[in-house]
Amino acid sequence: MRGLLTGGAGYIGTSLSQRLLDTGKVDELIVYDNLSRHNYNLFIGANKLDQRVKFIQGDILDSRNLRKAVSQVDAVIHLAAKVTTPFADQDAHLFEQVNHWGTAEVTYAVEESQVEKLIYLSSVSVYGSGESARDLNSVLNPKTFYGISKMRGEEHVNRLSNKLNTHIIRCGNVYGFNRSMRFDAVINKFLFEANFHSKINIHGDGQQHRPFVHIQTVCDHIVDVLFSDESSSTSNLVEHNYSINNITEVLKDLYPELEMIFINNNIKLRELKVDNGNQAHTEADLALLKKRLNEFKDAFTF
Repeated sequence: MRGLLTGGAGYIGTSLSQRLLDTGKVDELIVYDNLSRHNYNLFIGANKLDQRVKFIQGDILDSRNLRKAVSQVDAVIHLAAKVTTPFADQDAHLFEQVNHWGTAEVTYAVEESQVEKLIYLSSVSVYGSGESARDLNSVLNPKTFYGISKMRGEEHVNRLSNKLNTHIIRCGNVYGFNRSMRFDAVINKFLFEANFHSKINIHGDGQQHRPFVHIQTVCDHIVDVLFSDESSSTSNLVEHNYSINNITEVLKDLYPELEMIFINNNIKLRELKVDNGNQAHTEADLALLKKRLNEFKDAFTF
């Protein structure tokens, strides 16, 4: 299989690149990234990628460059996006251009190629918010410019669902260690602040829930979809719906001296849960989170 990974030098892309090569089923992997986050960790370090990997520095809005890259592969995994957490309601124009029209350019390029499978990493933010848990039958009602732009991207991918194998994966908030870290995502941010500042800031009362998924789970799932015979699909990728207080409880176990500062704790923030068949938290759920965060903690240099 010859694959193209847009946004392949990013947080998820760095882990996914290695995971794809480890399958032994990839003959060539093109990493297509504009390096807008100035993250070069894919290209350095002890974990060597082999000669099957080719890098193209390009923007998904550069239709000529993108079409040339897409013409060389059998499958496209589209990760490239503008992601800014927690300020997903700012920079409306950039979200619209990159996530909406950038995805449109990807679908146009795929449509004119011999690509057989397109995987699009969307977001559970397309559901918006509400007290009840969302599922695939829920009406899409995004509340942020980011969520709106991801929903528009889904529309472009769905347009191709009868022409080739398309898969839309609505992903929860991703967390976990890899060498191309994002420290604006909530769990990663909290862990960094707990480790180096012994203090975290919590907005609202901490009772608000968010859907979460570990980065390795994301990579494993994408690989499973890539090499499956499943027809075109839309799915949710969420492991747990943790409240912010659930997360801080685990962090307090790891860092007993941790100070928690609540900002505007009289304000109840937006609530979002996604049905994963396991709405009630058990001790095992929190134990898994603690195990993962402890492994993440061990990756810090001090």
